[in-house]
Amino acid sequence: MTSVDTDSLRAAMRDAIRASDVRLSKYNPLPRILALDDFNEGTNGWTELIGNFNGRGDLDTVDAHMRDFRTPQLSNATFFDTGTHGAMTGTYSLKLATRPYPGHTATAIRRLTMAGRGLVQIEAYLTYKAEAQLGGDAERDQYGDVAWDGNLHPSEAQFGAFTVATDLCGDGGRRYHTVARFQNTDADGNLVRRLSYPVVPEPTPKEHLEGKFALPYAADFTAPDPNDWRYLGDPIEMCFNEVPTKVNWHYVRWLVDTEKRRNVEFQLNDRIIDMSDVPVPVYDEPYESLDNLLNFYFSVRTLSGVRNFLFLDSVVISADW
Repeated sequence: MTSVDTDSLRAAMRDAIRASDVRLSKYNPLPRILALDDFNEGTNGWTELIGNFNGRGDLDTVDAHMRDFRTPQLSNATFFDTGTHGAMTGTYSLKLATRPYPGHTATAIRRLTMAGRGLVQIEAYLTYKAEAQLGGDAERDQYGDVAWDGNLHPSEAQFGAFTVATDLCGDGGRRYHTVARFQNTDADGNLVRRLSYPVVPEPTPKEHLEGKFALPYAADFTAPDPNDWRYLGDPIEMCFNEVPTKVNWHYVRWLVDTEKRRNVEFQLNDRIIDMSDVPVPVYDEPYESLDNLLNFYFSVRTLSGVRNFLFLDSVVISADW
């Protein structure tokens, strides 16, 4: 048997085993699975992203825009009209919930390290929604671009954005982020529905201490200046499904290359978007104590001031090394 045949046989066996596993068969992982996070079993290491604080544990030293990201929590997705929705599989998903404040962001981060360089992929099944609004007058039947007509619902325009991103470092302290954001609306509630990415690195607490910026509460921690964001590809039609308490799950897959420090491609349901030309800004100064950093985070951001939610059914992180 040649080495090529051995490789083919290994790949075929791997595919067959995964196809027989109901949790993995809905995914398309790279050869080495680093994490299979089914939130029916717990949070699996996904936790709140919090800003840095001083050596005395004084949380008042955390940057204002990173002080209140809220903790992710397990949820059975119980709504006022439909009861307990549950997850895509089983009862629990991981919920990220914003406060009812324009610009507020909730986050969940997974902290790993790299044992090699090459392709890394994160996949997830997720759903998103704005909080259902009860009561009020007829003005609540419209928000931004969307008026209630029996099918469309204004809550669709009250959902701002969700983001999946990395925090990576290695090769002499070169630290960088790759970022993919589904921007559902703008600040006025107009529907955008496009993939976007920043062209600057994320502001850091050290830069704040050096007096380079001072961001207010609810500033966009990924890239606070809207002019530093770019759209990629055409608008993406999503399945919002008419009211905020009907939940449909969406498939997300994102591939990056840590050897070349670049994006590769992003998939949202049946739409695959080439990200190979998307720039990856690198911090000017090398970082110490972050060698082989491999972090992933999800975030959800409201622009309307209505609470926004992101639910993760499960997440798979895989690599080709």
